[in-house]
Formats: sequence, C-alpha cells, structure tokens
Amino acid sequence: MKEVGILLLVTLLLNGCGTSSTTVQTASGGTWEAQLSGGDGTASGFSFITQFTVGGNGALSVSSFQFLTAGTCFPVTGGTQSGTLTATSNSANQVTGTFSFTQTSGGNTLTLTSTSVTGTLSGTTLTGGSITGTWAVQGATGCNAGGTFTMKQS
Repeated sequence: MKEVGILLLVTLLLNGCGTSSTTVQTASGGTWEAQLSGGDGTASGFSFITQFTVGGNGALSVSSFQFLTAGTCFPVTGGTQSGTLTATSNSANQVTGTFSFTQTSGGNTLTLTSTSVTGTLSGTTLTGGSITGTWAVQGATGCNAGGTFTMKQS
C-alpha cells in the first residue's frame, strides 16, 4: 500500500510539472507597446501600440493597432496585421516562447520575429511580458531596412 501511495504522489508531481501552452498563449494577449531600433530615413524610428488576443493555436486576433510615429513608411493607422505567439511555462511559472507579427499597408510590409518571449504566469494572467527580436520592412523605395525591437506588455 505504501508503494501505491508513493507512486500516486510521484505521478501527481510529474503531471504538475508539465506545460500548458494554450493557457499561457491565452494569458499573453492584451496591450503591447513596441520600440524598433535601426533603419534609415522613413524606414526608421518605428514605434507602435497594439492590442490582441491569442487563440489556443497561437494565432493573434488584433483588435487595435496604431503607429506612435508619423513620417515613416506607414500611415499612423490602418493596414492589416497578423501573427502568432506560442508560449509555454515551466513549474516556476516562467514563460518562454516565440512570436511573429506582420503589418502591411500601402505596399509596405513590416515583419517582427522573435524567439525570446518572456514573462511570468500568474494564474491566467501574463505579467512582465517582454518580447525582443528582429524586424524588417520591405516595399517602396526608401522603405527597405531592418533592426531590432523590444515589445513590452502594458
């Protein structure tokens, strides 16, 4: 009987150490602000704020998007956004994951890519969310550049 109790306890502990990507992804939605470094001229100085939810499959559903900078390759509002965020948490509720995001407007496409999604899962809420990675813009003359970015959860 003692062995059965120990086996049950070990099984419960091991099951508790797994990850739940759906829960973490859903918790990762909300408002995020991005600062992009690099580029030249109108293909530089990008910053934006966006709000999205993340589905269980990792697909972003963007409800709002606005550049905080004018005079770049993109109008302040408008365009089409899409992306994915895939994240998991460990037994200490530390979140890691990957992120991709695309903004298309006026013949120009901005793409953000990251393998560095971090934060802490607190119940069903991501706190201290941060995403760092690289970006590239392609399109019209003067709108081809790249650099690095940081996004912070608001």
